[in-house]
Amino acid sequence: METGRKADRDAWVRALKRPHPRLFWVYSARALLGGPLFPILFVALCFRYYTLRYTFTEEGVTVSWGVLFYKESTVLYRRIQDIHVRRSFLERWLGVATVDVQTASGSAGAEIELEGLEDHEAVRDYLYRRMRGTEAVTAAAPSSADGDGAPASGDAEVVALLRALKDELDGARRALEGRG
Repeated sequence: METGRKADRDAWVRALKRPHPRLFWVYSARALLGGPLFPILFVALCFRYYTLRYTFTEEGVTVSWGVLFYKESTVLYRRIQDIHVRRSFLERWLGVATVDVQTASGSAGAEIELEGLEDHEAVRDYLYRRMRGTEAVTAAAPSSADGDGAPASGDAEVVALLRALKDELDGARRALEGRG
């Protein structure tokens, strides 16, 4: 039952293309805080809101926005280092959040920001599972062993190679201890 609910949430995350409409109100409030710059900020944030798109693929997540200055950022799941959920007072009040995805790129900030997410926990959990590769491991686990628990032929080759490597290292250690 738990895996069915997880599969439903994962399907919802993969189908996510746009931020929640409440993000528009967050952007409007931010523009109001700009005081006399309100008209300029409001127009810029409206363009950002209406062009903001998310794409979750098998390899990674892409965020794009912009009209005159189009920006698109893609982060592969295997490159994700950390995931943070950020919620300002206004975002908490409106029931949305921002998920920050960081990589080891050396920049201080997040590589991409997934803004305006209502079910931010589902997105965060999905990214964590994809980042750690647990979906690939659980999908490959049943096929990696025969019915009697013995490794499959490809796994047997890896096990044999690792045993040979272990024997070689043990021999080198014994040889070094004999000299000392």
